[in-house]
Amino acid sequence: MQAWLRHLNDLEVSVCRAWSRSGRHRWVHRPFAIASRLGDGIFWYSLMAALPLVYGLTGLQASLHMLMTGGLALLLYKLLKGATRRARPCDQVHDITALVPPLDRYSFPSGHTLHAVAFSTVALSYFPGLGWILIPLTTLIALSRIILGLHYPSDVLMGILIGLALGYSSILFV
Repeated sequence: MQAWLRHLNDLEVSVCRAWSRSGRHRWVHRPFAIASRLGDGIFWYSLMAALPLVYGLTGLQASLHMLMTGGLALLLYKLLKGATRRARPCDQVHDITALVPPLDRYSFPSGHTLHAVAFSTVALSYFPGLGWILIPLTTLIALSRIILGLHYPSDVLMGILIGLALGYSSILFV
């Protein structure tokens, strides 16, 4: 692993420990596990299917826009994970446990966060009224990744930044 990632791990491990410990309480674990599961794609694909039914052609356009942005996000996320190969905190630190099974091996960046932010950014550009559900859900998904022992805070931060960059740049090009 690159030296800068080892240094970053050392800086962030105390936050990961504290947040992961809080996730062991059922009343904390349950909502974040649900948010994480929704972030696996269930919510986003359901939203993309529902938008055309509710909003017609504009909904279809928004769904296709989200789908294209999601495809780019997936490609970029896979490239970055393969290049950095940062181990997850639950695989690196003996007292941090993955409270849900990870979908893949590496940690950097958080794909759940990246996709949630990119999808929300695009969807909100079409339908700002959906902010009441998309903003809290996206926030819960991002926080869940640390609380569930799967990501370092910098993984989530980079997921947010990349998701915003992809979402906003896709809006500019459409």
